[in-house]
Amino acid sequence: MACEQMRSLDPYEQLKVVLNRDGTLTRLQPLQTVAASENIKERTVISKDITLNTQKRTWVRIFRPSKLPSNDRVTVRLPVSIYFHGGGMIHNGPDTIFCHEFCENFVRFGPAIVVSVAYRLAPEHRLPAAYEDGEDALLWLKNQALSPDGQPWLKNYADFSRCFLTGWNSGGNIAYNVRLRSLDMDLAPVKIQGTILDQPFFGGIERTDSEVEFADDQILPLSVTDLIWELALPLDADRDHEYCNPMVRGSHSAKIGSIGRVIVRGYGGDITIDRQMELVQMLVKHGVRVEARFEEVGFHGIDHIDRSRAIETMAIFKQFILGSPNA
Repeated sequence: MACEQMRSLDPYEQLKVVLNRDGTLTRLQPLQTVAASENIKERTVISKDITLNTQKRTWVRIFRPSKLPSNDRVTVRLPVSIYFHGGGMIHNGPDTIFCHEFCENFVRFGPAIVVSVAYRLAPEHRLPAAYEDGEDALLWLKNQALSPDGQPWLKNYADFSRCFLTGWNSGGNIAYNVRLRSLDMDLAPVKIQGTILDQPFFGGIERTDSEVEFADDQILPLSVTDLIWELALPLDADRDHEYCNPMVRGSHSAKIGSIGRVIVRGYGGDITIDRQMELVQMLVKHGVRVEARFEEVGFHGIDHIDRSRAIETMAIFKQFILGSPNA
């Protein structure tokens, strides 16, 4: 019955997109966005937008507390989270309201500085474009630390030795893959102390139990996950490509054991939960220090709907950051 319902769902209608003949998408539903708040008074968190790469049209939105914590009148430097938003790699940006609000909450609970990356979207820019944009963001962060003219919010308030890669949904996939790629990069003085994966999005050809059980899920049905991978992966690649399925041997497999601390957040009612549990098991086998924070009750995107769950998740991430060596 579930499979019949799954086939009856039109994934294009669910995603509110139309695929054009030239391989681009027409996105039918305007996204609710919010402007940066650098010059707005009475805010606990302020933000501003900075160009990342002019040619690629990528940018970042930086978030920080409006009042910086201090110790003996000396401003305390804050950890930095490089954040990759969700949206199936085809939707959203740092200015999409729920992405913006997530980053504001991350700053409040940290406290921390968040650099939210506006990476290029598929299918106009298929993977690994988003991973490359993540690499650009890390190199940009390094330049802010080294340049006398670096962005003041980072130059004056960031602790570049305590950086974290963070991502929700497809952003979790990007954070994981960017972390693997970062092992080949000279980022000093930037040091990545951990990777935070919030309901990370992975896939594969062989169906998992949760994919079969939640095939007709109202939020993220299986037909939609299949279409997302069809639009995001390189042309002619299948779901057992390394960008989609971290269980297969890929170009960075030998480095997995060196990625450092990882936390994975997931819920039992999420169609992607089995993929997340497989990831944790694989990381453990490679000797990675993994913290698995799974709850039986909950669904895909619950943290963006249920405030109590959002608060709980932020508290978990805060403890993970505080557990970093330099905290």
